[in-house]
Amino acid sequence: MKLWDKGYKTEQAIEDFTVGNDRELDVFLAKYDIIGSAAHAKMLNSIGIVTDAELASLQPEFDRLLALIEKGEFVIPDDFEDVHSYVEFLLTQAAGEAGKKIHTARSRNDQVLVDMKLFMRHELLEVKDLLAKLFNTLISLSEQYKDVLIPGYTHLQVAMPSSFGLWFGAYAETLIDDLLVLLAAYRVADQNPLGSAAGYGSSFPINRTMTTEEMGFGTMHFNVVAAQMSRGKGELTAAFALSSIAWTVSKLAMDACVYNSQNFGFVSFPDAFTTGSSIMPHKKNPDVFELIRAKCNRIKSLPNELQLVTTNLPSGYHRDMQVLKDAFIPAIVEIKKCLVLADLMLHNIIINKDAIKDERYKFLYTVETVNKLVQNGTSFRDAYRIVGKDVVEGTYIPDTDVNHTHEGSIGNLCNEQIKAKCEKVLAEF
Repeated sequence: MKLWDKGYKTEQAIEDFTVGNDRELDVFLAKYDIIGSAAHAKMLNSIGIVTDAELASLQPEFDRLLALIEKGEFVIPDDFEDVHSYVEFLLTQAAGEAGKKIHTARSRNDQVLVDMKLFMRHELLEVKDLLAKLFNTLISLSEQYKDVLIPGYTHLQVAMPSSFGLWFGAYAETLIDDLLVLLAAYRVADQNPLGSAAGYGSSFPINRTMTTEEMGFGTMHFNVVAAQMSRGKGELTAAFALSSIAWTVSKLAMDACVYNSQNFGFVSFPDAFTTGSSIMPHKKNPDVFELIRAKCNRIKSLPNELQLVTTNLPSGYHRDMQVLKDAFIPAIVEIKKCLVLADLMLHNIIINKDAIKDERYKFLYTVETVNKLVQNGTSFRDAYRIVGKDVVEGTYIPDTDVNHTHEGSIGNLCNEQIKAKCEKVLAEF
């Protein structure tokens, strides 16, 4: 069934190409198509298009379909083009003429927009909750291991003392930046486009304020052309948020892989959280973090992909926009899995508390030595040369007493302030 069916048959190759994988992807949108249709039906009733009796006949089918979706049993048959045509068919089958009226003052354009915005809004909130959970894990680990020193690196060369508290806390605070981008994406998604129809509104006296309130949107896209132009722009904004998160998580994954290697040995994981080699009996590989790294790196390309699809499209609807779902929906699924697995791995991380005691790290303390000379009256440049000469001549003896007190340093992590900053952002969702 096609909503645009005029009685002629479409060539099968054309049918297959234009439908694409909408049936599979639209299952993710089915719940929101029902929510949008239910709100639209109530609005049509308020302006006299749908009678009270017809609205009453539609409601049980809305409830039945939502329950079916909740159980994971909603499937779109092959003889239907998309979720919109199938839902209309089911409503007509259950409620007769009332089902035939449900498309009044609507277009598939604003149906897809409604579905995607409701989907994005829901999914972005789920991502927000997963970020909050990962943040709490990182902050907890930062506090737990705040006094355990590890080498800090620049240029992948031994540089200065760091700590597990500093490392875990750094990723926790960086997630707050990702939450800010996610918040912007959520606010872009939280606008009702229903009533824009094909992009130019309707001659019916529809009540868009009513549907905005029914679906719980924060506001509406007032201008109907602006509403249609948000197709692709909304997904792109959300893609930037996913990419920002992926940037943080992929870097965390890379650190975990490096720190887990025998040459570093800062962390390890229980056997059950690693995989082995087909020929090397000794191997315990951090495959989870390697896959997180790869999947997040792919998600980082999502904004570019969506921009390329929508580049230079004029205002109004274009079928190009259909393929946005192909990239966006799997990316949402993937980032959520990555966040869940990253949190699980961190809950089971094993910290090497003695890593910094290795002889190779003795030059970590040169800056500490320089600073102590300066505090005792030597100029910085002379102190730098004194310590540099000792290093070159092999006479440098490290003083491993580290005393950092300023905000955000090893000895003053500011985790309470970081938690307060995070809570402030989370409260804005």
